[in-house]
Amino acid sequence: MRFDVITLFPELFAPHLRLGITRRAFDSGQVEVRLWPLRDFAEDAYRRVDDRPYGGGPGMVMLAEPLERALAAVRRDRGTGDAAPAVLHFTPAGAPITQTIVQRLATGPGAVLLCGRYEGIDQRVIDRHVTMELSLGDFVLSGGELPALALLDAIARLQPGVLTEQSHQQDSFSEGLLDCPHYSRPEVLATPDGPRPVPAVLLSGHHGDIARWRRDQSLALTARRRPELIAAARAEGRLSAEDEKALRALGL
Repeated sequence: MRFDVITLFPELFAPHLRLGITRRAFDSGQVEVRLWPLRDFAEDAYRRVDDRPYGGGPGMVMLAEPLERALAAVRRDRGTGDAAPAVLHFTPAGAPITQTIVQRLATGPGAVLLCGRYEGIDQRVIDRHVTMELSLGDFVLSGGELPALALLDAIARLQPGVLTEQSHQQDSFSEGLLDCPHYSRPEVLATPDGPRPVPAVLLSGHHGDIARWRRDQSLALTARRRPELIAAARAEGRLSAEDEKALRALGL
């Protein structure tokens, strides 16, 4: 799959693509990333890509024409002609990025990632080209580069051979719930407020009991922090009788 990133700051991407376990996906070509510096598509001597908004107000707006030229160049390079790739625009007004969206993109052909800056991009570009607007959450960032990096990371780690299959199958949201707590060495951690042992069930060697404990912990954590996910799992019939028993024990 191929992702074309239109950005004012391509240098933000290079370190991420070279470091960490997800680099396996980029090095192998499973996830191809091409960077398109937006200023390369400005045509004036100052390489201007923004201007004041019509109607007044603070800040600057990213100009339509450089973005139009950049998108046209991406299409030509892809050789898709009129069959334009999906264009994803990162904005606080977008839908939250979810594991469901990540999983769908991780098995698709890729997309164009449009990284806005300033007060945003000219709405006419959004109206003509954008397939989906996405957000990391209900807060404002300086630009779309960080959400684009987060999305690329989430997609890369789902590619075959990057992680063990069991690793991402147990991730938070992989089954619509938050992940359970995890423990490693030492068996007993010495702290100023006393020893803190690993839960005994994890040392038992009984795989069925361990699986049930992890599921119950996942349910409890999800119920406390994201109760709407429990409601969705119930509505979709994804909770077993044992799951419901564990929730009842929590007063749910």
